[in-house]
Amino acid sequence: MPEQSNDYRVVVFGAGGVGKSSLVLRFVKGTFRESYIPTIEDTYRQVISCDKSICTLQITDTTGSHQFPAMQRLSISKGHAFILVYSVTSKQSLEELKPIFEQVCQIKGDVESIPIMLVGNKCDEAQGREVETGDGEAVSKKWKCAFMETSAKTNHNVKELFQELLNLEKRRTVSLQIDGKKNKQQKRREAQGEVRGHVSWEGG
Repeated sequence: MPEQSNDYRVVVFGAGGVGKSSLVLRFVKGTFRESYIPTIEDTYRQVISCDKSICTLQITDTTGSHQFPAMQRLSISKGHAFILVYSVTSKQSLEELKPIFEQVCQIKGDVESIPIMLVGNKCDEAQGREVETGDGEAVSKKWKCAFMETSAKTNHNVKELFQELLNLEKRRTVSLQIDGKKNKQQKRREAQGEVRGHVSWEGG
């Protein structure tokens, strides 16, 4: 598919009210709104570097409702990477991700080669916490995906979440254009298949 070279599509799933839009808006625009406005489907674009050239990170913020199964299936089939968001203040929101994860497995087949990040949002709300960090980690181990806790409100781990998701992509070198030096170093290390530290030989 020719479009693959200049578009990298990340799809954000999760129950209504877990903060999917807040995470995306915090990342793309650096803003946070207190009020909750349900999403049908929004797509945001951010320029990133991809295979040593520039491409578009396309983030699809999906609806939290289950009324649009066809849209959900389409988003999964088009997506390159997935962010599954729950709120640490709601055990139910973690439960609701299970059918979505199963659908990703069904449509994508081998999910171990696809970047998937399980995200516990609203980690700033310590008093209302229903899901402990260890619980989220346990689910991510079971699903063989990455895990992170974030807070769109305090901007905790938001940029890191998207960077980490891109780091999981093995078929292409994709990274955020935050700071040129870091990206060059990262690219060189990734080209050599070495992410843990510097390697003395060049090439790869």
